[in-house]
Amino acid sequence: MDLVKISAVSYLNTYPFVLGIKTSGELDDIELQLDVPSICAEKLKAGIVDLALVPAGALPDFIDPYFVSDYCIGAENKVKTVLLLSHQPLEKISTIHLDFDSRSSVALVQVLAKNSWKISPEWVSLPPGKAQRPSDIESLVAIGDKTFQISADFPYVYDLAEEWVKFTGLPFVFAAWISTKPLHEGFLLHFNNALAYGVNHIHEVPEFFRNSIPKGVDAVKYFEENISYRFDDKKKKGLELFLSLLKELKK
Repeated sequence: MDLVKISAVSYLNTYPFVLGIKTSGELDDIELQLDVPSICAEKLKAGIVDLALVPAGALPDFIDPYFVSDYCIGAENKVKTVLLLSHQPLEKISTIHLDFDSRSSVALVQVLAKNSWKISPEWVSLPPGKAQRPSDIESLVAIGDKTFQISADFPYVYDLAEEWVKFTGLPFVFAAWISTKPLHEGFLLHFNNALAYGVNHIHEVPEFFRNSIPKGVDAVKYFEENISYRFDDKKKKGLELFLSLLKELKK
């Protein structure tokens, strides 16, 4: 079998998948690349990789994508690492700055602003790295591991997954594994087995990634309480609704 190139998200929430890919013994002929979510999508679109963990907000860029896994990055309540951080309450927010790293979170906050919060802020895109230093920003959508450090700088913290669940009653899917072409069924079986191995061995993550876990973060508690990995029917329904609202947003 030819080498299969995979792009996975480099954040803490994806560490169980990476653990499974690297240690389950299920996958041999692969090349694993770790990227921020937006780059995962770009690499797949450009044909640099064969499959990727793609942000939900980037899915409309793909014509008839192949969903290749029973696993995803999802949340059934608070996700803790996808936040709207603000110095103002929702009804007083005038400007929201957007993190470069994930189109899903950007799309989600815009869907919520229009349909749930009923506000019309100015949207300002941030250059890479600026969300790490947000001291001069009124309101900011921030994602990933940096949220553990910067959320304390803002008096108002809105968890976007929690806000979505309150609005729709459905879980939210932040990223799903897709390809742009059919992949060998044997490989997909082993790939899903590898992901399952990682999800079922999350207690091994802190040791395996001991130099990468954000300081002071209980990784296992975060996986168990804030991330939901099964791409089940409720998540598929939530994803379908999100993509529908996103389509309406762009009209």
